[in-house]
Amino acid sequence: MSRVLSHAIVTVFLSGDVMSGRGIDQSLPHPSAPAIHEPYVRDARRYLQLAGQVHGAIPRPVDYGYVWGDALELLTREAPDVRVVNLETSVTTSDDYWRGKGINYRMHPSNLPVLTVAAIDVAVLANNHLLDWGYGGLAETLKTLRGAGIRTAGAGANIDEAAAPAVVQAGEGRLLLFSCGVSTSGIPDSWCATGSNAGVNLLPDLSERTVERIAAQVRGVKRPGDIAVASIHWGGNWGYGIARGERIFAHGLIDEAKIDIVHGHSSHHVKGIEVYHGRPVFYGCGDLINDYEGIGGFDEFRGDLSLLYLVRFDPGNGRLVAVRMVPMQMRRFRLNLASAADARWLADTLTREGKVFGTRVERAPDGALVLCW
Repeated sequence: MSRVLSHAIVTVFLSGDVMSGRGIDQSLPHPSAPAIHEPYVRDARRYLQLAGQVHGAIPRPVDYGYVWGDALELLTREAPDVRVVNLETSVTTSDDYWRGKGINYRMHPSNLPVLTVAAIDVAVLANNHLLDWGYGGLAETLKTLRGAGIRTAGAGANIDEAAAPAVVQAGEGRLLLFSCGVSTSGIPDSWCATGSNAGVNLLPDLSERTVERIAAQVRGVKRPGDIAVASIHWGGNWGYGIARGERIFAHGLIDEAKIDIVHGHSSHHVKGIEVYHGRPVFYGCGDLINDYEGIGGFDEFRGDLSLLYLVRFDPGNGRLVAVRMVPMQMRRFRLNLASAADARWLADTLTREGKVFGTRVERAPDGALVLCW
């Protein structure tokens, strides 16, 4: 009996923001032109210098596996059925930066192996950096990702394409990933895809009507044995607070739209986790890969620490089996296994923030964190 049950379980790797543009892109074999258009930094190579001042110079170029560091071996060992990241950068050679935005992330298309080396299946795109280099940059991003066999969700040539789920075989069923964004994350209203315009799947609000619209879409494609994931870019970069409307919306997605996993992101640090009716709600997964090393401010949130989320789900009964989270630290633009002290800090933080949801986090003998509910 246990052998049949374990065969049916699907493991999904989820991450927060993968910001492989700017400083990370400059460290890779095919960096973009370094000129950027920020108020204080005009050359993306400056972010390499800032990181080097803290932990030592970063060799250039690094190979594509370097950035993933210890995470590569771990993902190989855990062998998740599906691997999902929120890709928070444009993948383009476009120079048509979005005027007035202030921060413009891009990664050179020739550096795409930084994603394929980690065997990423789905890139979530409904976020506030996808159109940083214009509509040409969006089109090239979609073409580049899809050409490499990476499925996309959350952006497209029109609203139908942007709202369509990415579909991946997962065990005996499928994983259906719906990607959407909310303006609270900084997505400009003008980026919203329409019937005739390209853009991202930007939700008008978090109302019951929006839940009903998503529910109708899920009903149209979900079959028995499928796992439906709602990946949502919402909220600000810093702070543990979770808006009441976000929680109500997440519950509505589970109750009415039959969503099985709510994958929230935008915060640069981890936030509390809820399990509602046997389904996990990650309100903020934090950054996984970024170039913030050496940038001061908000140190109390420990943005250098991140988690690899491994969600084990039983499609047969539609229930969560387990959530394992592996603590990592970004150092010299490389993911390293976090120290025992940092792992304890993450466990204590998630337990404190999960108290309102009735969840806590315990440390496993192998150093991973385990969600309890």
